[in-house]
Amino acid sequence: MTRWQWLIRLLTRRIWFRAALVSAFGGALALAGALVGHTISYQFAATVGAKSVDGILTILASSMLAVTTFSLTAMVSAYSGATSTITPRAVQLLIDDSTAQNTLATFLGSFLFAIVGIIALSTGLYGETGRVILLAGTIAVILFIVVTLLRWIEHIARFGRVSDTIDRVERAAMAAIDTIAVPLALGTEQAQPDARGMTPVMPKTMARVTHVDVAVLGKLAQAIGADIEVVALPGKLVEPDRPIALIAGGCDDDAVAKVRQAFTLAHHRTFDHDPRFGLVVLSEIASRALSPAVNDPGTAIAVIEASTRVMLRLIDHRTTDATPLPARVRVPPIQLAELLDDWCRPIARDGAAIVEVGIRLQKALVALARHAEAVQSLAKQEARDAAERATAALTCERDRAVMEQTYRGHFAATDQ
Repeated sequence: MTRWQWLIRLLTRRIWFRAALVSAFGGALALAGALVGHTISYQFAATVGAKSVDGILTILASSMLAVTTFSLTAMVSAYSGATSTITPRAVQLLIDDSTAQNTLATFLGSFLFAIVGIIALSTGLYGETGRVILLAGTIAVILFIVVTLLRWIEHIARFGRVSDTIDRVERAAMAAIDTIAVPLALGTEQAQPDARGMTPVMPKTMARVTHVDVAVLGKLAQAIGADIEVVALPGKLVEPDRPIALIAGGCDDDAVAKVRQAFTLAHHRTFDHDPRFGLVVLSEIASRALSPAVNDPGTAIAVIEASTRVMLRLIDHRTTDATPLPARVRVPPIQLAELLDDWCRPIARDGAAIVEVGIRLQKALVALARHAEAVQSLAKQEARDAAERATAALTCERDRAVMEQTYRGHFAATDQ
């Protein structure tokens, strides 16, 4: 995905974008009768009884204003609840919810349609025949409102709930996995790029990388005749003293500036192109659920299961010919060890004193180890760390024996 495609995608997910689009459509629909009203005969207009549209629009305007206010209040309440009880990092997924945005846009657009129609009627803009077009548009708008309201009633029952948020974060992480075109490193050591003879590209501020336009980097590499090595993948925190990319050989400042422009930086991480952030947010949900104030092990277990599905998807992910990297652009692999740490360590730490959470985490790591032989070593390290934390935190001898048995039953053979 190019940078412009990604920026357009971000624009279309803004909460105001659909509202503005539907509002403009509603206003245009209300004025359509003045433009095409001459095509309707006066006799037909009198038969239809289009004069009743005045009262219908008045009712529509007053009711849609109240419904729009109520819907916006419900959305803000869901955002506030997710911030205080789940994790603030997941709120953006609720804000980007298409159903909620479509609902708000429909109600606001209907209100604007009614207001514009009432104003136009009071000025006599439609005439007797134009009222027929306005009446037909009003009926269509009412039907659209009914369908949207029914969907909203069903949707709001689970909107912003813990299970719904976990599902959203899981889907966002899965979608991010499908967009990456870099290999997955199964080792524990991360090779550092050799910067000798390379021109570093430094960021101008401290921020998070949210997008890397590898297509533009490929074109630049071909234009300057040099390889470009990406150092900072989406999600990485960069600073002015560390390079985000390296250009083979020497090059002028103009080429360095163009390479820098291929990196989009922001103050906050996003779920797009960053599956690691999805795992971090899932672990934050589990940690909040395991806090003494909440004490909800069931949510932590649900997070472990969702995270396991994400990890299995990531392990199975292979770059395809549909999203190849440019020939002269190299990118670092995603470190599986770091992903496991981000996911397992907070849950193992905060859930160490809850045997049910510890057992579920052990079983999840066993599932990863069985799924891919190359993951066994990393999964065993995380399982041993979780077992040691649980053994130290559990106060009941029987619970400690169960945890030890769970770990030894799956990983004892590899300890020899």
